[in-house]
Amino acid sequence: MFWRPFTTADEELRSPEPHTPEQWGDFAYQHFCTPHLSKHRSPDHDLLVERARFHLRHAASQRVATSAGDIQAYVFDPDGGEPDATVLFVHGWTGEAAFMTAFAEPFRKRGFRAVLFDLPAHGRSTGERTSLIACAHAVREVAEALGPIHFAVAHSLGGLAALLAGGGPPMPHAYPFQGYVLVAVPNKFSQVTDKFSEELGLSPAARRVYEGHLERIAHRRIADFTAANLLAETGRSALLLHARDDAEVPFANAEEIVGSCPTAGLQPFDDLGHRKILYAPPVVRTAVTYLMRQREFIAGARGRASVS
Repeated sequence: MFWRPFTTADEELRSPEPHTPEQWGDFAYQHFCTPHLSKHRSPDHDLLVERARFHLRHAASQRVATSAGDIQAYVFDPDGGEPDATVLFVHGWTGEAAFMTAFAEPFRKRGFRAVLFDLPAHGRSTGERTSLIACAHAVREVAEALGPIHFAVAHSLGGLAALLAGGGPPMPHAYPFQGYVLVAVPNKFSQVTDKFSEELGLSPAARRVYEGHLERIAHRRIADFTAANLLAETGRSALLLHARDDAEVPFANAEEIVGSCPTAGLQPFDDLGHRKILYAPPVVRTAVTYLMRQREFIAGARGRASVS
């Protein structure tokens, strides 16, 4: 194995220099699975984190042991009484729980319990390297440990992790989320890998090695790895929130998902890009309203079932 597991990713990725397609494919896979090396990470990431973490000060902090490492989680309980439902918030690649706090307080005020957490190798969770599959396992295991969880609100690649946790290979079993709000979520994972391969200038042979690693841990072909397929596998409903000017995950992704899934709806927004959409009050209100309606629908269905 050319690239061994590493603890200081920057040093490992600098040496030795890859030469063969197999070595370049291994290099790409290691690089792809190291969040802090992502070119999409904001230059002022540390400052943004410091500001965002301020909004976690009133949350109950919990550590959750998972197969993907020790996960840092935060819980916001509603005032008085039992919560009407619980929402799990899943951030995107290079993000962390603190970036989802704009949603937590509005949900908490409306009787929801809000659970946020740092994905593996993100924030205050352990690890330097992770994968979308490891993140999906973490989603499922955090939901099992801190549940019952009724709904998931997820951003970007976190949306694929949340949908994957809802069933299908390589999950040992599905977590039964009742519905989803998917914010700026990509549809085709192949577009993500395509872009990354082009950025590294991988040869076709190196790219096959790199994608082979991903397919091996996913237990599925990259060509079949789409949000539309994952959502269909869950059989649940979802609301997609997406900005028309998103430069990282183009708006066409949301249109593709909705076009393929009759259980999905789409609410577009303007001038919010890929990240500002997480902090825009109209976006948060739309998510809260949707899941309040889902909560009422589920409660009504349970009531009708108990009567019959």
